[in-house]
Amino acid sequence: MENREKIITIDGPAGSGKSTLARNLAQALGWANLNTGSMYRAVALVANERGIAPSQEREAKELVDSMDLRLYCENSETLVIVGDRDVTGLLGSPEVSRLSSRYSAIPGVREALLGVQRRIGERGFLVTEGRDMGTVVFPWAALKFFLTASPEVRALRRQGQLAREGVYVEMAEILADIAARDHSDSTRDVAQLKPALGAIHIDSSNVSAFEVETVMIGQAKKVFGL
Repeated sequence: MENREKIITIDGPAGSGKSTLARNLAQALGWANLNTGSMYRAVALVANERGIAPSQEREAKELVDSMDLRLYCENSETLVIVGDRDVTGLLGSPEVSRLSSRYSAIPGVREALLGVQRRIGERGFLVTEGRDMGTVVFPWAALKFFLTASPEVRALRRQGQLAREGVYVEMAEILADIAARDHSDSTRDVAQLKPALGAIHIDSSNVSAFEVETVMIGQAKKVFGL
């Protein structure tokens, strides 16, 4: 097996637990973790700061082309740097979350970031999560998962995450945001959210992150002979 095939992709809707599981799985395996959603959030953050709306597709693509966007995904963590600014801590707000789905639907934005993602993946030994990791970005990955959970469970998890960051958001608002993102991600013209061919489906609604991680580690050991 070539190194570039030694990739684990975890796709699924917002709030399904992908980021936590990808980070924990990478740490357990001693592999790098690439959180591609953070790239789109960084685009959304900077575009919003500069007054570029998602409807301004040409300006959004030009922004991405000119952005000095770098990801450091060593030690199972992903730091996002734009220019000389570490924006990692600014990417979790509900506003950035909502906007990132809209910017990520712009073909030019996805095309510009695709090259960055694949260059990172060429080294292999990578756990990555997003919406189209197994279908578009790394279709050659040797192990693919599609992670889901009910909207109510995902909303509860999101509310808890925000609360730990000192932000309280009403459950109704989070549920509405999740519904909007699910609709956008599954109906957009490019890189629609859907399971990759051969992906292992896991519903995490009624099981713990540890239980899901255990299943994923078992599959990784089987596929990669670890």
